[in-house]
Amino acid sequence: MRSVTIRPATPEDAAAIARLAALDSAHLPEGQVLLGVVDDEPWAALALESGDAVADPFRRSAEVVALLRERARLLGYPSRSARSSRWRRRTLIAGPAVSASSSHWRVSPRSTRM
Repeated sequence: MRSVTIRPATPEDAAAIARLAALDSAHLPEGQVLLGVVDDEPWAALALESGDAVADPFRRSAEVVALLRERARLLGYPSRSARSSRWRRRTLIAGPAVSASSSHWRVSPRSTRM
């Protein structure tokens, strides 16, 4: 059985958080950070103010991120999932944004002729 610890990150954890961000190809979380440690190894980190998370993609760290998000919610920080569900609702109503660089969405002069 594995031991999971959720705790505030300290300045000594900066290297471990930077390693997680590099593995996750993400920016370093800014501000106050919660750290998810499994068996004395950092697996995930969550920025409390923004809700941005970084995690080790080579481990099953989704559950640790979920625990970090729940702890942040209990501490009174806004839930990232609430923000993403609002975005999802807007997208379903308005439709997905179309990228201008997508070649199949370009209109050529020939295609406008009738």
